[in-house]
Amino acid sequence: MDILELIGRERELFETDISNNDEELAEIVSSSSFLVLGGAGSIGQAVTKEIFKRNPKKLHVVDISENNVVELVRDIRSSFGYINGDFQTFALDIGSVEYDAFIKADGQYDYVLNLSALKHVRSEKDPFTLMRMIDVNVFNTDKTIQQSIDCGAKKYFCVSTDKAANPVNMMGASKRIMEMFLMRRSEQISISTARFANVAFSDGSLLHGFNQRIQKQQPIVAPNDIKRYFVTPQESGELCLMSCIFGENRDIFFPKLSEALHLITFADIAVKYLEQRGYEPYLCDNEDEARELAKILPAQGKWPCLFTSSDTTGEKDFEEFFTDKETLDMARFENLGVIKNEPVYQKELLALFEQEIATYKKEKAWTKEHIVELFHKMIPDFGHKETGKYLDSKM
Repeated sequence: MDILELIGRERELFETDISNNDEELAEIVSSSSFLVLGGAGSIGQAVTKEIFKRNPKKLHVVDISENNVVELVRDIRSSFGYINGDFQTFALDIGSVEYDAFIKADGQYDYVLNLSALKHVRSEKDPFTLMRMIDVNVFNTDKTIQQSIDCGAKKYFCVSTDKAANPVNMMGASKRIMEMFLMRRSEQISISTARFANVAFSDGSLLHGFNQRIQKQQPIVAPNDIKRYFVTPQESGELCLMSCIFGENRDIFFPKLSEALHLITFADIAVKYLEQRGYEPYLCDNEDEARELAKILPAQGKWPCLFTSSDTTGEKDFEEFFTDKETLDMARFENLGVIKNEPVYQKELLALFEQEIATYKKEKAWTKEHIVELFHKMIPDFGHKETGKYLDSKM
């Protein structure tokens, strides 16, 4: 499958930037130790591979998914083989006491990269998953930065999202709040982050779902009115590593993308995807028709598709990597832009957030409305729109 062709591009995005800096990257990585958190997810695996193939002194990978950790090791052994350095993986929850014991037992890393996140807009549908999103995206990040400070790490990197720029959904807002917490910690340790587009075929993504639907002989469903930017898994790893190694304190790296070249709808990708697979898309009018035709059309070289407009909570009509209030450096790299930040944050506001969430947890009772209201206190111009419809209510 040609991912670049599917997302409407002919060449890799960061080819020139990686080439221009690869010697320095290799030198730094080969003389350094790394801890990758959430390292067995799609982006985490991509980052881990970029580090591994440059021969680090130490590379430890932590992820909550035991199965994904196993696949990561198999993938690395099958692709790259072995390194002289210390490479180990650990199936741990970074919010747990076991993880804290793991850090206490060693904890000596030059670079800590945090790729763990609850990334789905659909995770905001209920107040309980939403609270876990806050824990993972905000408090686990803050905790692991403090642990990195305590252990003397020289750099902490974590992933933000394009949805943190003028957020309209709770996921994007949680990452924007995370960025506020980062500013506070950046006075004690050098921190850099990255905002980037959809990672094509990442676990749980709509495009990854296309693969699942083909395997299970089910209809392909996609919105026809939402355009998105896409990067390949390898590009996501390269972007994170570049930000981690070359980002100055509080820098946010993002891909420079041309709207004319790179914006594409999910429906357009679905058509190209099916054509690459040797199927002719067959447009259906509703879910029932699509489900029924999935039983007979594939044998005829056709695949049932349902392309509809989006009407669910949290969908953003467009993507942006920075706001007009942010200071940019567009000259340092060919295809990487950098947002420059001062350590601007409100101590009282961060304390309020911590206190209110702690109270909800102590009482074991909160509503989505409580959390939306708190998010509005943190981000006064938060453009959250509640439609009453969620992705889980659709195919």
